[in-house]
Amino acid sequence: MWTDDAGLAAARRRVDDWESSLAERAARSALLAERLTGLTGTATSPDRTVEATVDAAGKLVGLRLDERIRAASAARTAEQVLATTRAAYADLLRQVTAATRETLGPDDPAATAVVESYARRLGGDGAAR
Repeated sequence: MWTDDAGLAAARRRVDDWESSLAERAARSALLAERLTGLTGTATSPDRTVEATVDAAGKLVGLRLDERIRAASAARTAEQVLATTRAAYADLLRQVTAATRETLGPDDPAATAVVESYARRLGGDGAAR
């Protein structure tokens, strides 16, 4: 198949380069997975009566209500909780975007896919889906 040693050597170099590239991408992907797992998004309502925290999967893991919330109607409290939770999702998405671009590179198609996946799950505007 190979007519000369130079052609065979060039083919071996291409395979070695490809293998090295795959190993490097796998290592960066593992690092990204580790970074993303530890992220949380947090937001506080403008009047500072509600604070919401979501984990890397977008699950609400913390909700703090200030005692002043008792003066508000239940409907107003519910609105604040939802709005603050959406803001926490937006915070998480910002962190995911930054970590992904730092780890994989801003022009990496895999980075774009990861960020788009999070945006779909969390909602492009930070709303949960």
